[in-house]
Amino acid sequence: MTGRNLLTDQPALYEARFPDVERLAGRWAEDCLRRHGAGPRVLDMGCGTGRDAAHLSAAGRTVTGADRSETMLAHARSHHPGPTYLQADLHGFDFGRAAHDAVLCLDSALLYCHTNAQLDGFLASCRRTLTWGGLLVAELRNGAYFLGRTDLLDRPVETAFAWEGTEYRSTTTLSVDRTAQLLRRTRVWTTDDGARPATQHSAWRLLFPQELRHFLTAHGFDVLELHDGPGPRTEPPWREGQLPGTSADADRLHLVARLRTAWTPQRSRGQTCTTNVSPACADAASSPPRPGPPPWP
Repeated sequence: MTGRNLLTDQPALYEARFPDVERLAGRWAEDCLRRHGAGPRVLDMGCGTGRDAAHLSAAGRTVTGADRSETMLAHARSHHPGPTYLQADLHGFDFGRAAHDAVLCLDSALLYCHTNAQLDGFLASCRRTLTWGGLLVAELRNGAYFLGRTDLLDRPVETAFAWEGTEYRSTTTLSVDRTAQLLRRTRVWTTDDGARPATQHSAWRLLFPQELRHFLTAHGFDVLELHDGPGPRTEPPWREGQLPGTSADADRLHLVARLRTAWTPQRSRGQTCTTNVSPACADAASSPPRPGPPPWP
């Protein structure tokens, strides 16, 4: 086995390993958008294979799916048509001002912002692309779950599945890098076709609920929902008609935030964002007026 990442380098294999026949993530996202009155223009950042973006497109929305992986995007264009698929970096992207009514960031894609600067870049890009009153909807792992809990860290997790006549087995180990505030994953892949084992590494930012609120507030968002379920990856999973919970203790977080219609950029100690601040924040201070969202039934 070769490749930088076995699953993301082979999108069809990714979908075989993580099937979503019911399009649960896309349906949950659509429910969030409708409950909060989002307009029709949606940007799915970190869209991967395009399943969720295509579901929202089929629901009548005008969807742009963006991902860093051109391999994933090629699969999305051929297997999940409907949206416009573009290559973009989560840490900083520019589709024009007020180009979208909502930004989605599902399946912990937000946690690939490993540093504060990368998270600032993502949120500043969201602020630029959203119309006033636009929504940011995210689903991600909850960093607070690892405060005093080790059940996901105590032992490796082994899984197996078959695809196109080959059986794939993985052994996954998680560890917490407290200095970098990252959850690190080591995954060893083996197959029954005689290929050599492949060891692959990845990491996610461990974001805590109050920390996430602080970043969002600093970038001009009001948090409407921040809870641990039900959601598309909780157990039991979200079902139609279920309303969001009120706790933020379990291992998944679900976020809905709205871009404020009037906002003065702030630094962490309440100082106006005018000097010695990031270019993203300075850019926000000089943003021209933007239109409101177009009507959505």
